[in-house]
Amino acid sequence: MIEAPISRFEIWLRRLRLLIASVRRLTRRAAPFVFGMLAALLALFLYNIINPPPSPLTERDVANSVAQAMASATPLPAYSARVYQAIQPSLVLIQTEGVDENGEAQHGLGSGVIIDDVGDILTSLHVVANATDIHLLFADGTEAKGQILVEQPENDIAVLQSSKLPTVLVPATLGNPGAMSVGDEAFVVGNPFGLYGSMSAGVISGFDRSFHPPDSEQVLDGLIQIDAAVNPGNSGGPLLNRYGQVIGIVTGIVNPTDQDVFIGIGFAVPITIAAAGAGLPPY
Repeated sequence: MIEAPISRFEIWLRRLRLLIASVRRLTRRAAPFVFGMLAALLALFLYNIINPPPSPLTERDVANSVAQAMASATPLPAYSARVYQAIQPSLVLIQTEGVDENGEAQHGLGSGVIIDDVGDILTSLHVVANATDIHLLFADGTEAKGQILVEQPENDIAVLQSSKLPTVLVPATLGNPGAMSVGDEAFVVGNPFGLYGSMSAGVISGFDRSFHPPDSEQVLDGLIQIDAAVNPGNSGGPLLNRYGQVIGIVTGIVNPTDQDVFIGIGFAVPITIAAAGAGLPPY
């Protein structure tokens, strides 16, 4: 039996049916993915509605934040405070007893500073000269007897040895007076009038000065001049730079009157000279 030829219309109809069937199959396969994407987009949309993003910062918001941060910041301590913290454990109060030319008892007062790991104490010679008893008081409260190891009359420097040392020995850090200039900060820590651990501040006023101490034939040369307050009891104490390093040993003051008080001119022996008495090398 001979079949009638298929018309062009029927061919296109079959192709259409096949295409529709293919689309249906693809739709069934892709439906889970499409629904998943729609669900994710819906969840993201709902999340943004419930948790809206923060508003953009304005210039005023930034300025307020900076102001609050600056207000809450803790400023660094002053140089003088850091200098004192560095030198205080190394400071020594020196009290002396002796007999004057008339045979009467006399008492002296001065300062000293620990300069090495064996506890050598640097001070001014005039503080301990002719003393029959030297009493030492350390920063931690340790008390001991002192003995003169080295004398440098030409520089008014003495090195003392203590009969007893603190449990924790803290030598001072020595600096370089040659690195200083006129106008640089200068700090003096000592025991003026017996006021333990007192500090004064000023500047370097000059270098290579000469000083003739009262009641002495010795002229001291090569001294550092300072305007930081120096009074009786400061002699032998450290002169420090802004980093807490010892650059000199206080030796005396100039006062044209008979009053033994400070008028603005003090002197210190450079540590490069003073420390040589303890056998320390130059800076």
